[in-house]
Amino acid sequence: MAEQIGTEYDSDLPKDDYQGLMELAGTMNVKYDKKEVQRLSQNILLTLFPSWLPKAFGWMFAKPFPIFSARMNAWATAVAGTWLMGECEINDCKIDGDNDDEKSGIQQGLLVKRCRFLEESGCASVCVNSCKLPTQLFFIEDMGLPLTMEPDYETYECQFSFGLSPTAEDELEAKGTPCLSRCPSSGGLRSKHINDAKDPLPKINCPTMEKSKCFMMEDDAKDLLRPKVNCPTMEKSKCFMMEDDSNTLEV
Repeated sequence: MAEQIGTEYDSDLPKDDYQGLMELAGTMNVKYDKKEVQRLSQNILLTLFPSWLPKAFGWMFAKPFPIFSARMNAWATAVAGTWLMGECEINDCKIDGDNDDEKSGIQQGLLVKRCRFLEESGCASVCVNSCKLPTQLFFIEDMGLPLTMEPDYETYECQFSFGLSPTAEDELEAKGTPCLSRCPSSGGLRSKHINDAKDPLPKINCPTMEKSKCFMMEDDAKDLLRPKVNCPTMEKSKCFMMEDDSNTLEV
């Protein structure tokens, strides 16, 4: 990750210290806009494999053996990703073609019981832009295998469904996630970014928000602890860091 975002931003903590990873993830989200964060995160996943493997997997396994490939990747993600995400279990999941209540993807799902990465970051934007979207794109574009990830921002669970293609509605829901109560930016949203949004969100007039800005939008993000913002309307507002039409830096 340090090689992707710049070795000058590498953490001083030992390489096996999980907090060092979180520092790099935070730095990446501060330094780059959201599209670049997604691209870098996808590239980081690619560097974990021999350069020939992802594309070869598509035509060797994903296309001719989709069920086997989905089950194999659910198992491999559980084995390799436990250190990053925490305890996982293989389960059944929805796949392409299923009805609303149907789960015909037998052993093609993976449930992360309490995602360590989400909990440690405390930020929905870091989850969406550094993990959910780039991981989905990695499996779809590079491995040739559909994947939908569904994080639960209340329980910190995350459901991986291999063989299920993400929908536009799912992505809009993810990007519309409210700031978490323990977000390091203290939920600091500026009304400009909410009121200028194209989505039908409630207008927010909160005097404390005018001076409160998510630290990940700062040009020089040195102060990680921002003033606490107490505004009841914020619970129904989405994080402006995930806006598509922001006039400032997007994350």
